[in-house]
Amino acid sequence: MGRLKKIMIALDQLLTVVFLARGQPDETFSSVCWRWELSGKRSWPRRLVDRLFWWDRDHCRTSYEAELRREHLPEELR
Repeated sequence: MGRLKKIMIALDQLLTVVFLARGQPDETFSSVCWRWELSGKRSWPRRLVDRLFWWDRDHCRTSYEAELRREHLPEELR
């Protein structure tokens, strides 16, 4: 994973914690949007984010799955 992508993920995680009352420090907003979709809580954020990342099919779902696999952590912490 490149440095720019790491920086973008870190900023995403920071903003998720700052702006969501129950935001987790190691979860991206895209992952949160997919969890909301799964729980039936709200679906419009997932649709909006997926449209913003139009080149990345099912962006929120794949972000959620990456969180489950802990892909953003160093290999020795997985």
